[in-house]
Amino acid sequence: MDNTVEQLKKALELALTEDAKFVSGNNAAGTRARKALAELGKLVKTRRNEITAEKNARKETKASK
Repeated sequence: MDNTVEQLKKALELALTEDAKFVSGNNAAGTRARKALAELGKLVKTRRNEITAEKNARKETKASK
């Protein structure tokens, strides 16, 4: 869980850095920014699945009491 959140933070920082470079005129940075954004999308899906699994586990624990 925490690992995914840390990866999300790093990927976002990278995407923002590369986006700033792209905006300032570096076209190659645009490709790197898109790659970082694609990685962010994957990590977001992973985190959503982790949250759902944790929520369901809590619900099961609560129901068994």
